[in-house]
Amino acid sequence: MANRFTRHIPNTVTCCNLFAGCIATVMAYEMRYDLALLFIVMAAVFDFFDGMLARLLDARSPIGKDIDSLADDISFGLAPAMIAFSLLRESDWPEALAPFASWLPYAGFLLSVFSALRLAKFNIDPRQTSSFIGMPTPANTLFWASLAAGAHGVFVGSTYGGVCLLVLVGLMSGLLVCELPMFSLKFKNLSWRDNRLRYVFLLGCIPLFALLGVAGFAAVIVWYLVLSLVTFRRGQ
Repeated sequence: MANRFTRHIPNTVTCCNLFAGCIATVMAYEMRYDLALLFIVMAAVFDFFDGMLARLLDARSPIGKDIDSLADDISFGLAPAMIAFSLLRESDWPEALAPFASWLPYAGFLLSVFSALRLAKFNIDPRQTSSFIGMPTPANTLFWASLAAGAHGVFVGSTYGGVCLLVLVGLMSGLLVCELPMFSLKFKNLSWRDNRLRYVFLLGCIPLFALLGVAGFAAVIVWYLVLSLVTFRRGQ
């Protein structure tokens, strides 16, 4: 049973997640994408440990579950949407879309809408206790943050960069709420037999980070999607 002090530790860590997410959102608006990525990684670390601490300290509570979802909607909903918005503001557009250039960046906020839907589904879906259905919001956020920090020049400065980003917004929004099963990275033990898929994923991440640096985060998310899709098809 948690005492008066320890029962507040998990919620304090969750609030740190929210605080980091707020700063990441501001950094994204200011187009300081490297700092946005830093604070998003910090938010993801806090998000990982708050649930773990709640279980270890036996400090789970209804308010903890609610504040966790609210914090995640900022750190992994609004923050990636702001990154997409800022990238779209910087982008060039084909002549046919030029008259709408001042309005098109707002499409980036679709990510926040679908992230909220994803989080709401997760809270009430009993199938997602040991795995996920649809793209986890932290994975989507790391994708956008690393794309902005590590592959900025690929999209900004290209005539069709804005169009490509719009396609990515639509694709990632759909993946957030799709019915594609995706494996969890939580290890219940360290055996190869029980965690073969997780070990294959982690081993595949090493060359991606080595070759791509910061942009490796985005490549890792694509690798995660591909591995989930292959596993799902084999299981059918």
